[in-house]
Amino acid sequence: MTELKFYLKVSREQALQYYQGSIRSVIVTSTQGKRIQFPAEHIRPFINQQGIEGYFSIQFDNDNKLVGLKRL
Repeated sequence: MTELKFYLKVSREQALQYYQGSIRSVIVTSTQGKRIQFPAEHIRPFINQQGIEGYFSIQFDNDNKLVGLKRL
């Protein structure tokens, strides 16, 4: 299993697009310098009135399937 960490800051307006499904993928760069792309539906639980901001940890299995995403 692979675990990567990243920082995400998304405005309220853009977070609304993620929540409504008009943006389907999130693309970020991990703190290790790797590019990560995953379905936007996984960040919906972390959206608040201001948008999204914080450090996250994402886990992938050996086939690069997303296992989990959590706020640190």
